[in-house]
Amino acid sequence: MSNDPLLQPFRLKHLTLKNRIMITSHEPAYPEDGMPKERYRAYHVERAKAGVALTMTAGSASVARDSPPVFNNILAWKDEVVGWMKQLVDECHDHGAAVMIQLTHLGRRTRWDKADWLPVVAPSHEREAAHRAFPKRLEDWDIARIIEDFADAAERMKAAGVDGIELEAYGHLLEQFWSPLTNDLEAPWGGSLDNRLRFTFDVLRAIRQRCGEEFIVGLRYTGDQDLPGGMTKAEGMEVSQKLKASGLVDFLNVVKGHIDTDPGLTDLIPIQGMRSAPHLDFAGEIRAATNFPTFHAARIPDVATARHAIASGKLDMVGMTRAHMADPHLVRKVIEGREDDIRPCVGANYCLDRIYQGGMAFCLHNAATGREETMPQTIPAAPSRKRITIVGAGPAGMEAARVAAERGHEVTVFEAADQPGGQICLTALQERRREMISIIDWRMAQCEKRGVRFHFNTFADAGAVLATRPDEVIVATGGLPHTDVLVEGNDLVHSAWDILSGDVKPGTNVLIFDDAGDHAALQAADVISATGAAVEIVTPDRSFSPEIMAMNLVPYMRALQGRNTTFTVTWRLMSVVREGNQLRATLGSDYGGVRRDRLVDQVIVNHGTRPLDELYFELKPQSSNLGEVDYDALTTGGRQEVTRNPEGRFRLFRIGDAVAARNTHAAIYDALRLVKDL
Repeated sequence: MSNDPLLQPFRLKHLTLKNRIMITSHEPAYPEDGMPKERYRAYHVERAKAGVALTMTAGSASVARDSPPVFNNILAWKDEVVGWMKQLVDECHDHGAAVMIQLTHLGRRTRWDKADWLPVVAPSHEREAAHRAFPKRLEDWDIARIIEDFADAAERMKAAGVDGIELEAYGHLLEQFWSPLTNDLEAPWGGSLDNRLRFTFDVLRAIRQRCGEEFIVGLRYTGDQDLPGGMTKAEGMEVSQKLKASGLVDFLNVVKGHIDTDPGLTDLIPIQGMRSAPHLDFAGEIRAATNFPTFHAARIPDVATARHAIASGKLDMVGMTRAHMADPHLVRKVIEGREDDIRPCVGANYCLDRIYQGGMAFCLHNAATGREETMPQTIPAAPSRKRITIVGAGPAGMEAARVAAERGHEVTVFEAADQPGGQICLTALQERRREMISIIDWRMAQCEKRGVRFHFNTFADAGAVLATRPDEVIVATGGLPHTDVLVEGNDLVHSAWDILSGDVKPGTNVLIFDDAGDHAALQAADVISATGAAVEIVTPDRSFSPEIMAMNLVPYMRALQGRNTTFTVTWRLMSVVREGNQLRATLGSDYGGVRRDRLVDQVIVNHGTRPLDELYFELKPQSSNLGEVDYDALTTGGRQEVTRNPEGRFRLFRIGDAVAARNTHAAIYDALRLVKDL
């Protein structure tokens, strides 16, 4: 048996977990009609096949009608959930993985205008900033019914064969009772700590009465709200001891912080540029004080950190949830001694930010995650070897090269720059986002292992491409910034890329016009404002940086609000003219009828990119498919069979920003779903 601390079994009550690595409860927003159907099951089974000991499903499965999901959660209050969960559980069990599910009532952490339009309920009328709903203060009959709802949902899960359940407390109704900030009820439900805990213990007792003493029940909760007026660390420690002493729970899943605001959520679930495992020591303190099974997850992105968490005795089970979105085969690679092949989580948080905006969780650089029904996590070998030539070594080109090489093809890559990376090289120049370069580094290492030939510092023309005698040509040349958006003065502005690359020195009084809403504008603002310059970010949108999304916005705001930075929404840059040694920037409005001027010394425009597509159009007439893509085949996982020019010597495709300005995930997905069948 291995001596690796991560690979040692752990006994939890009657359940033996085969190693110490788990996926904590999270909701990737894959349910259909509130049920964990095929997509949901395939996602968890993929990770079970690869050796994870415990996969926890359903972050925040709803136990009641008046806890309507805000990001497509599982509806555990419906009887039909039993059959769907049983299929998932049985298939994961077939691969040796235990399965649990998290149950909750969201309380005020939802909206009244969802689902059945029932009032949001909480132990006070205090609104949660994140979801904005003013709650009804709970009545006695609400409390009685919700206790029954929890017990009913737990009974359904036991019938489905899950190995246990976890109740979600932090931020949700259970903790809303615990915290003085959100509970102004009178006794017996409010006031003293014991009164504030009464609802939780009544829920636990009801579950035990229905499901028995042997059924595994845990709690995920905060041991310190880290919020003025909220639950303190001392009170959290007391709660931990009371939970253990009750005999009603079998494990503690500990977090630290609060999630009622975007900054609070981001501190509790940190993203790239923030410290790894910031709450691990705190969880270790809880375990040391209680001597009770303790689980924890919060930015534990790599195996070394996870191994330390177990070896040091801080945790019994370590959660690597986002890491398993990046690489579902993480455990298998640890077992096989292939840790250097693990696709790293870069903390980009595209997964969580998407669900908080109502989308499905997708990993920024693993496009197969959440698409396991149609996209392979392990690339199959091709039936015959082809020569595949790729132009461009940004994320799209590098993914195309990796997948083609894993298929067993002979792969040649041309890149005009002296290194791979494309736009990611610019992104990673900023210290806070330097982890992004791992998206490229991992692919480069995989390509080198498989003999991909790279030609850097090579601006490939049609002749160079044809000289490789390709069967398939993939143009992944990306794009260049588009700044020609003004009525007058386009020659007087610079792009955000100019600032990020260092090609243009920041001014001292700068206007940034952001009509794309992505990272480039705020990264440029960060660079410029750090010099002490005054910066105004202007956007025609009604909110700024909508493509960045909530949690990724937090570090930018913490930096920019501490500097001389202004945010101006609903105004559009119309023109720029020179006025002495300054620039007069004229703003207009899509709402009409108004204009304002700004005197500045520099104007930066962020308006996305336009494709570098000259090579594609030069090669197109010589290709057998004339560049055409069968979209039905592309979107359903089928093969490309289009032939429009039988005399053509190769097929031609273009991907990523060489088609249109999008994002890193789109570029990688383009490559994966095309090349997996070439």
